[in-house]
Amino acid sequence: MNGAIKAARGQPEWEEAPLSDWMTAHVPAFAGPIVAERFAGGQSNPTYRLRTPGGSYVLRRKPSGTLLKGAHAVEREARVIGALGEAGFPVPKVYGLCTDDAVIGSWFYVMEMIEGRIFWDASLSELPKEQRAAYFDAMNATLAQLHRVDHRAAGLEDYGRTGGYIERQVRRWSRQYQEDEAAGRNADMDRLVDWLSENIPADDQTAIVHGDYRIDNLIFHPAGHKVIAVLDWELSTLGHPLADFAYHAMMFRMPPEIIGGIHGVELAASGLPDEAAYVAAYCRRTGRDELPDLDYYVAFNMFRFAAILHGIRGRVNRGTAASAEAAALSSHFERVAGLGWHQIRKAALSA
Repeated sequence: MNGAIKAARGQPEWEEAPLSDWMTAHVPAFAGPIVAERFAGGQSNPTYRLRTPGGSYVLRRKPSGTLLKGAHAVEREARVIGALGEAGFPVPKVYGLCTDDAVIGSWFYVMEMIEGRIFWDASLSELPKEQRAAYFDAMNATLAQLHRVDHRAAGLEDYGRTGGYIERQVRRWSRQYQEDEAAGRNADMDRLVDWLSENIPADDQTAIVHGDYRIDNLIFHPAGHKVIAVLDWELSTLGHPLADFAYHAMMFRMPPEIIGGIHGVELAASGLPDEAAYVAAYCRRTGRDELPDLDYYVAFNMFRFAAILHGIRGRVNRGTAASAEAAALSSHFERVAGLGWHQIRKAALSA
């Protein structure tokens, strides 16, 4: 085979023969030819469905060209997915990692294609009302399962630094925000920088964290609510499990037009649990009595998200933003920063 795998617009991406040879050596029962289709979406690591006569696979690669140091680390993704699969966590099976640029032009890994349902609307409006709570409970149980995985037993003791996660994250995103003069400053963001750094909770824990645990990064069973795969491990590391949970639970305090929020949805009328019930279920599954610092961790995640939006605005203002949607996305910066500061004020008023 000497054809070229083409992207959606018909431009050659790589030659088929080297990839077919690699697949033959690493994927049991593989047989070509290969038809590749790039998945739509904003993945920073381009992702493809590889169709073959015997079935489909998923290929995830580094982008071509010059990359920032440490970015697009597909080798980290392949490692954590493989380790979690061995630990019994629902992830696709990884067939192999290729670090030879000669095969398709950059490092990549290939994993199994999981067929199931992905939901983009966190309120699950496309499902019957009576089914929705079970899907929320499955999301909750799966994240609790992740946080209970022993990272040392899984061979991931060096997957990140142990302890001090919140302090490092607050420092990192504060510095990025303050140094990007092209995007301007915001009073709520400035308050968050100071308050978060001065009020880091003393409860320091370490677990495997996903970093972007949202409903659209989950594959559910085609005919039920069971989570059969968690996707997109690009931001995973060793970190604080409550920060990871709070990022997910942030949906209860975010409006629907921002990062899959459900704030403003009539939860009971929609068949969905409220935040208190959702937190209680996570606590029960992870052996906690309560989450006394939840407001801090939610504010931290809003701050982190606002810092990301601020960085996107800086790239827009400098004319270096690659995405056509970058300007629209960055327009949420002030609102997210304001929502973050509101969490702090609300917690102070209720204390």
